[in-house]
Amino acid sequence: MSKLSYYILDVFAESKFAGNQLAVFRRAANISSDEMQNIAREINFSETTFILADEQTEAGFDVRIFTPKEEVPFAGHPTLGTAHIIHNEILQRKTDHLVLNLKIGQIPVSFSPDGYGWMKQVPPVFGQQHPANTLADVLNLEVAEIDQRFPIQEVSTGLPFFIVPLKNLAALKKARVEREKYFKLINNTVAKGILVFCPEAHQPQNQVSVRVFVDYYGVPEDPATGSGNGCLAGYLLKYRYFGKDTLDIRSEQGYEIGRPSLLLLRAEQNDGIINISVGGKSVIVAQGEFL
Repeated sequence: MSKLSYYILDVFAESKFAGNQLAVFRRAANISSDEMQNIAREINFSETTFILADEQTEAGFDVRIFTPKEEVPFAGHPTLGTAHIIHNEILQRKTDHLVLNLKIGQIPVSFSPDGYGWMKQVPPVFGQQHPANTLADVLNLEVAEIDQRFPIQEVSTGLPFFIVPLKNLAALKKARVEREKYFKLINNTVAKGILVFCPEAHQPQNQVSVRVFVDYYGVPEDPATGSGNGCLAGYLLKYRYFGKDTLDIRSEQGYEIGRPSLLLLRAEQNDGIINISVGGKSVIVAQGEFL
């Protein structure tokens, strides 16, 4: 394997040492899938991405995403963080719009003057609903701590998640995955990740607080999950959680594990299709060469 240049970023972070860590490798077309997986396992972040070339194909940049355990077709913070590297290091800010060619398809990303990147996710698919007692048991919660005005449902914008509405921040902080019950649950479901949320936040300017558990992918708790929050945005709009036909909110995540993160969620419905955009900032904290 030849030497590879790489960057380490904090994504969905307002400053360094917050948000979700990401390693991005450039010019990776000549390394095998097994080598990519070994590198992702060595880095051991929730995801590592590989930009295959600095040149575009089919009007986009070819990118592959790996967790420590396997390749995934889509993930939010890797999409936004990788786009940040392409925008700043490859294109050198000559355009504020670009496209990533991922396994799930083409994902457009744009950049606003305030420094936020925005990715447009594919329309959400709403899957199976689950009883409150099942997820309460998995999450070490009481059924009464789940907000049963809204369903527990599997939702996907490329990577599926259980969306679990909780009543308050106390319940969110209390949530703890019972691993044996978790793996038994996901054995027969499309979704492997669990997103819990509540309408209270650590910071008064934010509207919801989120936690995401993805032990299936080798990440017990994720500090910032763009794919999961995209699913949440579609869910909140579908069920008119805030009583409106459009969504424009601030979602916080990662406080319980010391990596405070901020994700901006927008959604609207046109002709029966829910359009979702997730925004956030990325900060480069290191760069180097992988030997």
